[in-house]
Amino acid sequence: IKNKKARLAEVDDLLEQVGLFDVRNRYANKLSGGMKRRLGIAQALIGDPKIIVVDEPPTGLDPEERIRFRNILSNLSQKEIIIILSTHIVGDISSTCENMALLNGGELHFGGTPEAFVKQAQGHVFKSSVTFDEMKRIGDTYPVITTIPVSTGYDIEFVANSLNGIEATEIEPNLEHAYVYFMEY
Repeated sequence: IKNKKARLAEVDDLLEQVGLFDVRNRYANKLSGGMKRRLGIAQALIGDPKIIVVDEPPTGLDPEERIRFRNILSNLSQKEIIIILSTHIVGDISSTCENMALLNGGELHFGGTPEAFVKQAQGHVFKSSVTFDEMKRIGDTYPVITTIPVSTGYDIEFVANSLNGIEATEIEPNLEHAYVYFMEY
């Protein structure tokens, strides 16, 4: 951006968008990790790019910064811009992506919407209240996704093709359930 006034206006606008306008005079090395991530987004947006690649964006961010970062990406996705998000954190995908690809071993294993991906796990995600011994037996047989200690043992969520006599209730899958199901089965 050659016009100095236009350049300064765009920088101020981008800093406002990412919540850094109030610290615009602070040196970058004096910013927190989350602020540095947001500064990186502002820098990437200078000149109105059509494609942005974001690699492992939430690494090292506290929960508040993660939410803010996801909201920024979500707002950006409403514009005519392609955001390529590389992440291992499933929550980042479900809250920011319209289309996704699952790569495993360098090969494409799924391409489509997060909803279509989750639908593949329908009927294969279960919840059960179990004792410690039952949890160990289930964990040896099935991928257990959630383990919450309770007074009688554990409340667990797991994925399976069949229950084989285990008392459990089918639950609606989310993206994390679908990922585990897809990778295990």
